[in-house]
Amino acid sequence: MIRRLSPRALLMLAIGLALAVAAAVAGVLLTRGSNQPPPKAALPLQPVKEIALPGDSSRFDYASLDPGRGLLFIAHLGASQVIEVDIHADRVVRTIDDVPGVRGVLVVPALHRVYATAADANQVVTLDETTGTALHRSPTGDGPDGLAHDPVHHTVWTTNESGGSETVVDATTGAVRGTVPLGGEAGNVAYDPTTRQMLVDVQTRNQLAVIDPTTLHITRRVPLPGCDHDHGLTLAPADHVAFVACDGNARLLTVNLSTWHVTGNDQVGQDPDVLAYDPAAHHLYVAAESGWVTTADNHNGHLTVTGRAHLADGAHVVAVDPTTHRSYYPVPNGPGGHPALLVYGPTP
Repeated sequence: MIRRLSPRALLMLAIGLALAVAAAVAGVLLTRGSNQPPPKAALPLQPVKEIALPGDSSRFDYASLDPGRGLLFIAHLGASQVIEVDIHADRVVRTIDDVPGVRGVLVVPALHRVYATAADANQVVTLDETTGTALHRSPTGDGPDGLAHDPVHHTVWTTNESGGSETVVDATTGAVRGTVPLGGEAGNVAYDPTTRQMLVDVQTRNQLAVIDPTTLHITRRVPLPGCDHDHGLTLAPADHVAFVACDGNARLLTVNLSTWHVTGNDQVGQDPDVLAYDPAAHHLYVAAESGWVTTADNHNGHLTVTGRAHLADGAHVVAVDPTTHRSYYPVPNGPGGHPALLVYGPTP
């Protein structure tokens, strides 16, 4: 027997369905964001200089700075080259060829080594920082991207983005020590010197994976509510926080590494990519594919956005010098229409 609902019951059912639909739509909007640019706020930066870069106007990817020697290493993905720039002398030292589809680049000053992920060859290449000579070519999973160094276990970790794994390589010999499956597409990776753990974005699960570098096992999966496709990652170890950039909905999350809770959610430029943190100034930079840069001050693990604006087309890569507090942005088309390294300093 089918029971007929009263008019009041039908009304309540309709209201409930409407609320459920509204909540679902709100959830989608929160996760996916919109294509509208965020509210603009003047960046607390002033241009210092431009340094001409060699090669064509194809895509740049990551950059890494040795502040002691004043050497900045830039991945010129489109040219399959690593460009080495002396930021003290304002000149290009050399270009290092044969790094096919180079994405990630990481200099480890204590080892005088530079590590670069060659995505087109599924390799991580170890370079001599002084000569630029390739010392080792180690196999990785599919689509190696970001890099991190574990000084305790003397390893370098690569995020295999499409492969959904981490490849762990001996920092000295280049021998592969192991692989960590993530159960989803890999975003960036960072080493936490306080807890001696590796943190990895699992961007198709909207999670932060915590890995024991001794056992190579995932010990915790941290959900990231309000985040769509966590890709960018950097840490402020002194404050026990991680900063996670979500390129699917242009959000920046602050994650407390003691409680594993999300404690902040800020809007940034569309398609955020590379993050850089200045630990001396407690200042965070978020560079986006849209060319927007967001700056924020970190106060004991709590962020205050200080600027958000379009810096330059292609300015999705940033590196910061903790000694001078200058920030560096390699772009394919500088003011003269040629590749350039844009150098900015903080406003007084």
